[in-house]
Amino acid sequence: MAYQPRASNHNEDDKDNNRRLYNPYQDLQVPIQTLYKLPTSPEFLFQEEAIAQRRSWGENLTYYTGIGYLGGAVTGAGKGIVEGVKSSEAGDTMKLRVNRILNASGHTGRKFGNRAGVIGLMYAGLESGMVAIRDTDDVVNSVVAGLGTGALYKAASGPRSAAVAGAIGGVVVGLAVTGKQLLKRHVPI
Repeated sequence: MAYQPRASNHNEDDKDNNRRLYNPYQDLQVPIQTLYKLPTSPEFLFQEEAIAQRRSWGENLTYYTGIGYLGGAVTGAGKGIVEGVKSSEAGDTMKLRVNRILNASGHTGRKFGNRAGVIGLMYAGLESGMVAIRDTDDVVNSVVAGLGTGALYKAASGPRSAAVAGAIGGVVVGLAVTGKQLLKRHVPI
């Protein structure tokens, strides 16, 4: 016989408070019926947090820096593996080949990860700053943050490199935002 859950004893007050009863003793024939009341929706400490539908600047900073570092490290490790395989010589032992591959992937992975993490850090800071200045969250903030990130990242290479990198950053972010909107519209998730 299949497991049949018992109907819980919900009051009308519980439905109004958007809460459900949780009873870990429901199958044990124990008379405790209303032991825990757990919320079914997210809880916020302040009402302003519930109104805002975006991450805070600290969460934004952590998210973009972490995603940038992880993506860069994985990409760099892949490139390092290819470099390590290409640098192996005919007389190398298997231990030496593995050592070359691990060293090359670790070195290149760290280098790419650090660069992408810094780019994510700058982008998150600029985007959060734009949201704070303009007091709105839209596509313009993202594109301007991409422009600024590219320009700021290549600022030491001269004004021409900074302008080209800024344009590339703005286009990449614009394409990413457009792709995200198309994905939301056409792919049911």
